[in-house]
Amino acid sequence: MAFQKVMISGINTSELTVLKEEEKIALLREIRDTGSKAARDKLIQGNLRLVLSVIQRFTGRGEDIDDLFQIGVVGLIKATGSPASPRRMWPP
Repeated sequence: MAFQKVMISGINTSELTVLKEEEKIALLREIRDTGSKAARDKLIQGNLRLVLSVIQRFTGRGEDIDDLFQIGVVGLIKATGSPASPRRMWPP
């Protein structure tokens, strides 16, 4: 299935990567163990499709798509924050 090219906040959605569950867990462990910024960035970029799927639920309600996308990205950044936080789930 080919994805239609859509530009949101300057990002071509057809070029977004999709991470497998094993890759996500490996990246979370790397972030937890080493604090790797590269792993954190890859995890955030790998979950941008999730943000887009949530945005689709809010289209037609008067909200600007770019604003919703930016809010979603901020949420991803916060979710991949400190592994020391007790509110986040980290792999063993």
